Amino acid sequence: MSPTPAPRRRIALAIILGSQLMMTLDTSIITTALPHVQRQFGFSQSGLSWVQNAYVLAFGGLLLLGARAGDLLGRRRVFLAGIVLFTAASLAAGLAQSGGWLIIARTVQGLAAALAVPSTLALLVADYPQPGARAKVIALYSGVIGAGGSVGIVIGGVFTDLLSWRWGMLVNVPIGIAIALLAPRFLAETERRSGTFDLGGALTSTTGMTALVYGFIQAAAAGWSAPSTVISLGLGVVLLVAFVLIEHRAPQPITPLRLFRSVERSGSYAGRILIVGATFSTFYFLSQYLQEVLHLSALQTGFAYVPITGMFFAMVYAIRPLQDRLGRPALLVASLVIALVGMAWLSRISTGSSYFPDVLLPLLVIGIGQGIAIILMTQGGVAAVEPQDAGAASGLVNVAHQLGGSLGIAILTIAYARASSPTDPTAGFHAAFTGADVFFLIALILAVVVAVADRRASRLADLPAT
Repeated sequence: MSPTPAPRRRIALAIILGSQLMMTLDTSIITTALPHVQRQFGFSQSGLSWVQNAYVLAFGGLLLLGARAGDLLGRRRVFLAGIVLFTAASLAAGLAQSGGWLIIARTVQGLAAALAVPSTLALLVADYPQPGARAKVIALYSGVIGAGGSVGIVIGGVFTDLLSWRWGMLVNVPIGIAIALLAPRFLAETERRSGTFDLGGALTSTTGMTALVYGFIQAAAAGWSAPSTVISLGLGVVLLVAFVLIEHRAPQPITPLRLFRSVERSGSYAGRILIVGATFSTFYFLSQYLQEVLHLSALQTGFAYVPITGMFFAMVYAIRPLQDRLGRPALLVASLVIALVGMAWLSRISTGSSYFPDVLLPLLVIGIGQGIAIILMTQGGVAAVEPQDAGAASGLVNVAHQLGGSLGIAILTIAYARASSPTDPTAGFHAAFTGADVFFLIALILAVVVAVADRRASRLADLPAT
């Protein structure tokens, strides 16, 4: 006997949120364990960043292809394939015997997540056609994404201190098996469509983003004038320009350029890159600061993120009345001001700082601002899209999220490396956090520009036709 529609939708929502949380956790679950991984496999500081970026780049670079695969082959079918592959790759990462093995396994995890994640938001949007219900579940979905990074650090700290960093990877295995067994019963399949894969677009976007991030990482390690830096950055720009030209001419592009005609959607994608770049990089460097400067254990470092995790989830319930009262553009601007203040506060840390109040209170302020902003930008990224573009739009939301994380770490690693001093162990962290503050400032300026453009467009639309 099949479940009634309401219980079925609730279970389907739990499956979607659970899978999204699992794959969001993997962007950060190893963050707390990085000092342990570095000692075990002998990574340099720039090499260590690839433990994060291998996952994030494969994830972000192939998301658009995963979204297209879901549109053509059926979203549930592609979602299941991604979950099965992700489970197997997590097992391989947990059993890694060398740094190269770990990075390859993390890359396959990213590929698998790129197959599964675009279908989650598309299935969610299709399951909740009513605007009110859809806004509510998108807020919950966004809360899971926003809090997933800090939840991953908490869980990673627990595993690293009490068991091993490897359990941060191995825990995905039973969860993935459960999702793979439940999904065929509770997730509705979408119709298969005829069409072709835009392999040229997928190849140029993935290799272009990888080359760009690699160039920034090389700039931190070898300098801006190093041949490897110049070649990587130049190649990245050329490939991304080629990607835009391919998408303009392709009969069935993986990224329909019409999605960028909306000022709100384009601003949401760009703003998401900036605020995720700031937040994800902050988690990356703050975890090292707490262990190396404040001498917290991995377990204590994990629990240090519990308050900000709670703040992220609290914003899911606070955003609806705030949005009704202030409107989306004004609330977005206000949230970024709050995040900017919190980040500026955190950037004042020193060797004499303590967790309370120098770290905890700024984190709470950042949690309020970033928690609201990420929900609003998720809504904006899929606003007013046609059904046939739902997969591509949701893919772009996640591409912006993953690209922001990888670019943020790559760029702020440069600031960290240039400012690091043997006489001041906090100089590099101070520079990285100041750089994250610049990201929030640019996002704030962008939000103001989009709000002004949106208001102007609304006024023009209200004018009588002549």
